[in-house]
Amino acid sequence: MNSFFEIIREGINTTFQDFGRNNLNHIGIPTSGAMDSRNYRLANSIVGNVYGSPVVEFAYQGPLLKYKGEKIKIVVTGDVSFKIKKKDNEFKCNCYETYILENNDEIDIVSTNKSVYGYLAISGIIDLSLQWNSCSINTKANIGSNDGKKLAKNQKIKIQKINDNLRPQKLNYLNTRIEKIRVIKGTNFNFFSENGKKIFFEKEFNITKHSDRMGMRLEGENIENIFEENIRSEGLVKGTVQVPSDGNPIIMLSDHGTIGGYPKIAAVITADFDKLVQLPPGSKIKFQSIELKDAETLFKLYEMETQTLISQIK
Repeated sequence: MNSFFEIIREGINTTFQDFGRNNLNHIGIPTSGAMDSRNYRLANSIVGNVYGSPVVEFAYQGPLLKYKGEKIKIVVTGDVSFKIKKKDNEFKCNCYETYILENNDEIDIVSTNKSVYGYLAISGIIDLSLQWNSCSINTKANIGSNDGKKLAKNQKIKIQKINDNLRPQKLNYLNTRIEKIRVIKGTNFNFFSENGKKIFFEKEFNITKHSDRMGMRLEGENIENIFEENIRSEGLVKGTVQVPSDGNPIIMLSDHGTIGGYPKIAAVITADFDKLVQLPPGSKIKFQSIELKDAETLFKLYEMETQTLISQIK
């Protein structure tokens, strides 16, 4: 029996994601990949998938899916409200806990809760074409599976293989918010006035609604550039904080362009990136400066914490 999910409601910004594409920025190909790496990794680990398997990522409201096929194990990670409908019964479900779907069951991913991104993983392999060894969809560049487009109503998510292990699995994990984002100083840090630097590290910034997988736009007191408003375009990395001529920072996220011509005041450390992207518009954040060696130590701790969580899956 060919197994698949039929999309009854597509949700908001629903895409396929994995770890993304490495080592292609020099030819203008963004890395992309799951926005919240930890929740992505936990989703695959809970259902027993191999490292780097594709998942369904959604923002704010997720999809409503009708399943057709043999029994399959699924999990949802993040801070998400969702429910499963079996025949005439409908019940609320818990994140980080597996459920078994049978033929004609429905899963309704209602919304994220005071967060942005969530993940749906199935125990098996989604039938997807890869581009540069990744399924990750970048809708701005039309790169990835599904012709680089968001998932749409009436579309089918085909399952190539279902894992035989249907044993229940669960992880006790609570997502926490972060309001102080740790950064290292950027390559153009001295392009800004002393007052501009003080504003960057001492004042709050508001996350605007003009944020997506490409970048997070902030509003606050203007950060003064005393050198040049724009510079010759240079390479960018995920987490780079650029300051355009209006003085309001923009943080580069997973689908960011590979070069940019705005001065770079800082870069968000990898250990804080997952929690940063989960902050919805209207949230307030502050930046804290740390040294590179401390950022490296925090990344090692982040990796250790992630591996510890994976080991606690029961």
